[in-house]
Amino acid sequence: MSLMAGALTSRLREVTREGRAVARRSRFVEGLATGRLPLAAYAELAAQHWFVYESLELAAAAMTDDPIARHFVYPELFRLPALETDLRFLYGARWQSRIAALPATTTYCTRIRSAAFDRATGYVAHHCTRYLGDLSGGQWLGHRLVEAYGFRRDGYRFFVFEGVDPPLFRGRYRDQLNAVPWTHTEQDAFLDEVAAAYRLNLTLLAELEDRWT
Repeated sequence: MSLMAGALTSRLREVTREGRAVARRSRFVEGLATGRLPLAAYAELAAQHWFVYESLELAAAAMTDDPIARHFVYPELFRLPALETDLRFLYGARWQSRIAALPATTTYCTRIRSAAFDRATGYVAHHCTRYLGDLSGGQWLGHRLVEAYGFRRDGYRFFVFEGVDPPLFRGRYRDQLNAVPWTHTEQDAFLDEVAAAYRLNLTLLAELEDRWT
């Protein structure tokens, strides 16, 4: 059974409020946004994103037949092609041999693989945490990076969603979340996994902060 319209996204905003604020205040994010960190710090963030999105987009492929999760498989949001373009720019043609997952990234990817490959609540939780973030705060960071590091065409493609209107897509996505016929127990499982995803992302930012600030 479904709950009243808007109930799930209202609960989602409450669950994620603190995590969003903490991420924005991160010294690592602030250092990138102002250009105070070297380009290599941004390159390492892009590399860690590649590992996370590889796991998430493999989960998307695994969940295409799920009656709920399949509605949250949006090829137009996939980030791996853009990330690989960025990594070639940042690391060179042999970028794959020059990047490595940090411990926090490995933990994050392990969680995605355990939660998002066979449960709609887990898949949608990690999907909305990453992609809604990319379409909101990620847009702010992308613009700041262009200004701070003087990117022209390459290096920041991760933040560019060709053919997607971020505000329109976010609204559509939230409507879709509210229409999912989850029970209250399933909604709780979804929100618990969203909270876990936020903690994993903040732990990754903290590790990058320790390395670069």
